[in-house]
Amino acid sequence: MPSRPIHQVISDRDFVCVPFDMPVREVTRLMLQAHQSAALVTEHGVLTGIFTERDATFRILAAGLDADLTPVGAVLTHNPQVIGEDRPFGHALHLMYEGGFRHVPVVTADGKPLGVITAHDALGLDAVAFSEELVRREEITVIL
Repeated sequence: MPSRPIHQVISDRDFVCVPFDMPVREVTRLMLQAHQSAALVTEHGVLTGIFTERDATFRILAAGLDADLTPVGAVLTHNPQVIGEDRPFGHALHLMYEGGFRHVPVVTADGKPLGVITAHDALGLDAVAFSEELVRREEITVIL
C-alpha cells in the first residue's frame, strides 16, 4: 500500500482551499463543514501555506487574536513541505515522520493545490491491510 501513487489516495476527495486574506473564523468554519483538519492557503492560485487545527489553537486562541479580524495569511504555516501527485504514498509518510507534521499538501509542478495527504490516511490503509490479514487467517483456520 505505501507504494500506491498519491493521486490514488486523494482521488475523489474534497479538500479546503482558501485565499490568503480570508478571515480565520471563516476558514475554520469551512474546515468544520468539510470535516478537514487543515486548509490549503493560496495567493493567485498558487499554494502559499497551510493552516491547521494546531495553528488555530496556538496562533489564534492562545495568542488571544480575533478570529474574525485576523486573515489566515497572518497565522498560517508558510512554505510547507509539499509532494507531487505521482510520488508514492510511502514517501509522504516518510516526510511526515521526519518533519514531525501530520499534513502534506499535494501540488502540481507549478504549485497549484490538488489535495492533502494526512497521517489519518495511513491509519485507513493500515486498517484495510489488517482487515485483509484477518480474513486470510480465518480462511486458513477453516482449512485446518
